[in-house]
Amino acid sequence: MKRILDAKGLSAAIDRMVDELAGVCPADLPWAVVGIRTRGVALAERVKAQLAAKTGRELPLGWLDITLYRDDLHEMEASPLVRQTKIDFDPTDMCIILVDDVLFTGRTIRAALGALGDYGRPKVVRLAVLVDRGHRELPIAADVVGCRIETRRDEVVEVSMSETDDGDEVVARPAGSGR
Repeated sequence: MKRILDAKGLSAAIDRMVDELAGVCPADLPWAVVGIRTRGVALAERVKAQLAAKTGRELPLGWLDITLYRDDLHEMEASPLVRQTKIDFDPTDMCIILVDDVLFTGRTIRAALGALGDYGRPKVVRLAVLVDRGHRELPIAADVVGCRIETRRDEVVEVSMSETDDGDEVVARPAGSGR
């Protein structure tokens, strides 16, 4: 296992993301932050709080469960775990800041865009990810990235956040070695 970011580094990466995010949405549109379950939600909560403080904007927060939008759903167990999606605002004609912890193949983001579309048609969607590890299978790129790392396809990048885990860090480990 190799540590990519410790708690201080993770915090600094989020700070950089927020600084960049303040300029990626058109000023004349309402903005909202939407996290992708699970750790994308914790990251979105932090981003939303810091971005609201920085810009003075009231930002709605939502989260998406993309399980039923996955293109590999047929390969999953018979009863996949579906968690709550919460979008209690109309994203139509808004700038949506879509937040996830790790960008890998792009398939999660494709699924999230499909799920988001069921709630309305945003004017603009901007993607913010904490870690971009490469190995894209779909033509998807983040607008804002906390850190870019080189990984092997057979590695797993894990983001731990105090809201869901024992602390804040990002690690890379061989697949199959467990969290």
